[in-house]
Amino acid sequence: MTHMHKTMPEAQAILRAWEPFKEVVGVTAVRTEDDYARARAVIEVLLDAIGENETHPLADVLDYLSDQVAAYEDERVVIPEAEPKEVLRLLMDQHALKQDDLADCAPQGRISDILSGRRAISKDIARKLARRFYVSPAVFL
Repeated sequence: MTHMHKTMPEAQAILRAWEPFKEVVGVTAVRTEDDYARARAVIEVLLDAIGENETHPLADVLDYLSDQVAAYEDERVVIPEAEPKEVLRLLMDQHALKQDDLADCAPQGRISDILSGRRAISKDIARKLARRFYVSPAVFL
């Protein structure tokens, strides 16, 4: 069992850090359509800044906002039960994307194999697709 080496921060110290964060980011909880739109826009900025670098200092902020967006969508967006490849096909159709457009998630050949049922979606690709489409990775697994 590990022991905490730092003392726990006081509520006032958390508040002093939280308020400027909220002011810069503009949204910290997604409760309305406006919050949702703002969070998605900030996520795009963070994705552009972070790229593939999962150890980037802003990766935790991206994860936090993505979790807020996912929770909002879980309450409001119904994704029908379907095979992962069908969910991917539906999302591609909705966004008017071709296989090549998903090169940031997987090579075109792998996307083709997934859509044809020759290959399952790996956890890594599911995570990338989830970020791309703002859905839970679970819909692809």
